[in-house]
Amino acid sequence: MRFLAEFIMRGRMQAALVVAGAAAVPMLFLLSVAASSLVLLRRGLADGLHVLAWGLLPALIWWFYDDPRTLLVLLGTTGLALLLRSTSSWRTVMLGSVGLGGLYAALLLVIFREPIALMAAELHKLLPEALPGTWEKMSAVEQMHLKAMFSFALTGLMAALLQILSLVGLMVGRYWQALLYNPGGFGEEFRALRLSPVLAFSLVAVALLGPALVADLAILTPVCSVPLIFASLALMHGLVAQGRMAKFWLVGLYVTMVLLLQFIYPLLAILAVVDSLCDFRGRASRT
Repeated sequence: MRFLAEFIMRGRMQAALVVAGAAAVPMLFLLSVAASSLVLLRRGLADGLHVLAWGLLPALIWWFYDDPRTLLVLLGTTGLALLLRSTSSWRTVMLGSVGLGGLYAALLLVIFREPIALMAAELHKLLPEALPGTWEKMSAVEQMHLKAMFSFALTGLMAALLQILSLVGLMVGRYWQALLYNPGGFGEEFRALRLSPVLAFSLVAVALLGPALVADLAILTPVCSVPLIFASLALMHGLVAQGRMAKFWLVGLYVTMVLLLQFIYPLLAILAVVDSLCDFRGRASRT
């Protein structure tokens, strides 16, 4: 990883080669995002945009073949990188990612309206089986509201995935920057990430109460959950770094996320909200 980061920072030509080459390969586009972020974070907007332009060429080609992920994540991560460079605050970046996720969702509704509608229709057929006894008792209006919520939540899930990829790409770029110029700096930044109570409860309110009022707001439920998950991961890493937890628990957490994501995901979101009130890392450091 260090060798690649050093190669990227040798000059514009080397950086452009990595960004464009990785963007041309579907499974490597996250590498392109990270490389572009590294250049922008270290050398500023001018060099960052120059390198980004080379990555946009293959990204536009993939868009032509109905795969806009590379282009969307490249542009979205660039915005988050600018935010991080100007504020040096991961909390601000997490808040900005919510707006980015909402933008992703709006674009996906336009780009993939028909495929999303088809997938939602298939999900609607499963609702009576998923809610036996309850579905039959619901009124026609309630059933329509629930179907609409599922349709928008599906779009929100796709947008949240792009949002996560943007954040991960930015984090890899920031890690490379720290690896070369500030060893250990990224770890300290990430472990310090903690949401304020106002922000944490606002995210939960939008995620849970919004869809109950307006079905369209279900599109924001997955998007609003992403900062909570990253905050929980930062908490776990912080407690391990303080020696309050063994590394075994951290490994177990990531394994559980891979195998049982649907169960661990809401627990992590709740943990972030509780930590916003209790500040477990701060308490641990004072004892």
